[in-house]
Amino acid sequence: MFTFEGANDEKRSVISIIRESLAGTDRDLTTGSIGAALIVLAIPMILEMSMEALFAVVDTFFVAKLGAAAVAVVGLTESIVALIYAVGIGLSIGATATVSRRCGEKDLDGAARAATHAVYLGLAVSAALGVAGIALAPQIYGILGAEAEVVAIGLPFMRIMLGANAVIVFLFLLNGIFRGAGDAAIALRVLIVANGSNIILDPLLIFGVWIFPELGVTGAAVATVIGRGIGVAYAAWALFGRSGGRLVVKREHWRFEPDLLLSLARISATAVLQLLVTTATWSVLVAIIAVFGSVAIAGYQIGLRIFIFLLLPVVGIANAAATLVGQNLGAGKPDRAERSVWIAGASAAGILGSLGLVFVMFSRPIVGIFTADEAIAGYAADCLRIVGYGYAFYGLAIVTESAFNGAGDTWTPTWINLVVLWMFEIPLAYALARYFGHGPHGVFWSISIAFTIWTIVAVLLFRRGKWKLKSV
Repeated sequence: MFTFEGANDEKRSVISIIRESLAGTDRDLTTGSIGAALIVLAIPMILEMSMEALFAVVDTFFVAKLGAAAVAVVGLTESIVALIYAVGIGLSIGATATVSRRCGEKDLDGAARAATHAVYLGLAVSAALGVAGIALAPQIYGILGAEAEVVAIGLPFMRIMLGANAVIVFLFLLNGIFRGAGDAAIALRVLIVANGSNIILDPLLIFGVWIFPELGVTGAAVATVIGRGIGVAYAAWALFGRSGGRLVVKREHWRFEPDLLLSLARISATAVLQLLVTTATWSVLVAIIAVFGSVAIAGYQIGLRIFIFLLLPVVGIANAAATLVGQNLGAGKPDRAERSVWIAGASAAGILGSLGLVFVMFSRPIVGIFTADEAIAGYAADCLRIVGYGYAFYGLAIVTESAFNGAGDTWTPTWINLVVLWMFEIPLAYALARYFGHGPHGVFWSISIAFTIWTIVAVLLFRRGKWKLKSV
């Protein structure tokens, strides 16, 4: 049986650590076994990421029964909602960095003030996005080239999703506060509550079951908003309405402090830009592949969805590393913060390296689960196999970039993304695909090569250690 040795030489099994992670813990993340601290944070964060991915899967499953136009509505709207996700995740990065730093300093009043001001920032941003989304929904569909039937049934769906974007933003934001405080189990419970509500409400509101109205595709939007809203309400109660949590927010913590709000805005805005750069890169790569036909696009999308879905465990590990970095920097333990990142990075590289090997060896059987079309399966299998060569490197890159974010140094990974993705990967993909005649395979190779370059640059900058000096 594997064991971890804590600060008081108390040996504990992996199973007991996992139980602690799911039940919730008051563990001090700045002392004791780094491996145990990583497990306590990472397990619920990995499950949390899986819960977040489940929203779109559930909506698509039920909406698919309404026909192609309804599926197109969900797909087109999700491409815009992805921008809301970027905003929500960016705000959560700022909240996690600030709250974790204050918790590491044992300044729980400061952590509570950071939490309230993150809420102020989230309210302002989501209100602006909501007004713009409701007003511009028809123009957005026009830009996306939607057919008239899709626009007719899709406008209410998009207006509801964008108008009520606050439930998306705050689900990310409040969970980012919990992660910063080291309370990852609560963040997981919030997503379980939100997803459970969505799964129950989706068929009721889409098909008009029992006393509920039959709203069609609009019902999926209403169910998602209500489900996420219930999750946000639970998160708000857990953060602001109870007295026994790791972070206790009192009335005096709501006193407005412009400097604190500005600090959060600076960190979060750069984090949002960082995520938008990555999101835009995937869109550009699709555009490069598009000239080679719908079969190539379909194959690429299947391959992309598989390897992005399998990133979720590593994203959970990276989020755990960010919390450990923030809290240990706050505690004046930069060396422990760095060791946490190397341990997390090795774990992430090992997981994705193993998956990459599976992709290389068994790509064709894997994609066969998702499509019976031989032409599409050929592109999808090649995408998985080629990307698999660089998958291990990507695991380390994700963790090191998350470590920068946890330290509040959101500019460094933003510059890394701009340089590696826009100045290297996109030009390389275009050149290999168009000028050197490799077609879609040129794009696949550019992704794998970029993973490697991305990791080298991120690790070199991380080893310089300037992130240890970042004040938050």
